[in-house]
Formats: sequence, structure tokens, C-alpha cells
Amino acid sequence: MPKKITLQPENFELETNTVWAFPDRGKWATHDAKYRGNWSPYIPRNVILRYSQEGDTVLDQFVGGGTTAVEARLTHRNFIGVDINPSAIEITKSKCDFDFDTQATTTLINGDARSLDLSDNSIDLICTHPPYADIIHYSENIDGDLSLLPLKDFLFEIGKVADECYRVLKKGKFCAMLMGDTRKKGMVQPLAFETMRIFELAGFKAKEIIIKEQHNCKATGYWKTNSIKFNFLLLAHEYLFVFKK
Repeated sequence: MPKKITLQPENFELETNTVWAFPDRGKWATHDAKYRGNWSPYIPRNVILRYSQEGDTVLDQFVGGGTTAVEARLTHRNFIGVDINPSAIEITKSKCDFDFDTQATTTLINGDARSLDLSDNSIDLICTHPPYADIIHYSENIDGDLSLLPLKDFLFEIGKVADECYRVLKKGKFCAMLMGDTRKKGMVQPLAFETMRIFELAGFKAKEIIIKEQHNCKATGYWKTNSIKFNFLLLAHEYLFVFKK
């Protein structure tokens, strides 16, 4: 039996500038922070409300813990969620199991973001949060899991993701993607801007570059101590790229 829950955020307002911060990451509906690395529901809610209309079809091909799926449903958008990890699909099904009056549909597919089983020009909005190369491993040995790849291999494969995004998205529509940087041997690896350039090479134009501040990061104490010891700054931001086809 679906739970009785508070379905919408209180006093929600759309973001109006290019720096976003959500110290309160959002706990309405079935949202929580249990799925490691998932994004605040405020992000997909802002993207979905700004760049799509009710009845549109939203795609998240790295559906993970289901945050985008829940927000699409709550905003009356049809949703297609894809993930290469079957456990992510099951988690998302569970997250979407609440009573809500909507005509919108939710379709979940165990599949590969590099080869989507979707028609050309069929999606109204892409709203997704890929892994940041191999920072967090989302499976142990699933073939095609991009979270298992080192930076160079990840960037090669994300090019295939970019091509698929361009193929399935309707002309004039938007693809929003959150991406962060990494650090190796004390040096910043600009994963976000490398990824942005790959999406531009696939044909997209950058509509917005949004700085998203990070809050409540796990292991902050450990990294704070090491940042002083080894003289490097903690990465406390991510980039939300909004591309237009």
C-alpha cells in the first residue's frame, strides 16, 4: 500500500541566477539521500519546470536512485528512466510507488545510455546526472557501467552518450546534465569542462553553465585534514550544463 506523504516542497521558487545552493537538499515525496551520489530534487525540479511543459517526455538515462523520475511524475511529465544497473531500476520503481493523481506515465528500462532503444527526435527534455568517471563505483562488474572507467576511457564513452542524447532529443529542446571535477595526485582533472566540450562536438550549444554548490558532503573531516596537510582546496562545486539542440 503506497505511503501517505507530503508530495510537494514548501515555498518553492525557481532559481533565477547561475549559482545554485540547496543546504536543505529536499525531503518531500519519497526523496532521501540514501543512494550514494544522488542529486538534490531541487535540481531536476528547477530544470523540468523551466525547460519543459506538462505532458512532455523527460529522459534520464542514468536514473540511479530515481530522483528525476519522482520529480517528473510530481510535475505531470511523462518519464523514461534508463540505467545499466538493474538494481537502480528496482530502487526507482520503489521510489515512484506513491499515490498521486496524474495522467503522466513512467517507463523504466534496464539499458545502456550509449545505445538507447528510443526513436530519433522523441524526447522533450533530458535531465540527467551521470557518474563522475570512477569516483563512485555503482556496480562491481556490470559490462558497460561507466562508473568503473578511469577518466580517459570515461570521456571516450561519454562521447557516445552525447551522440545518443543529440539523436533522441527534439530540435530546439534542452539537455541538462550535472557533472563535477576530480582531483588526481593533487591536481584538478577538469572532467566537467571536458564533458561539456564533448557535448558541443556532438552538436549541442551551451545555453547555461550553472555553478551548483555542494553541501553535506560525506568524509568532509578526512578531506579537510588532508587539504591542509597537502595544500589543496576542496572541490565544493559542480556544474549544471544546459545544452540546446
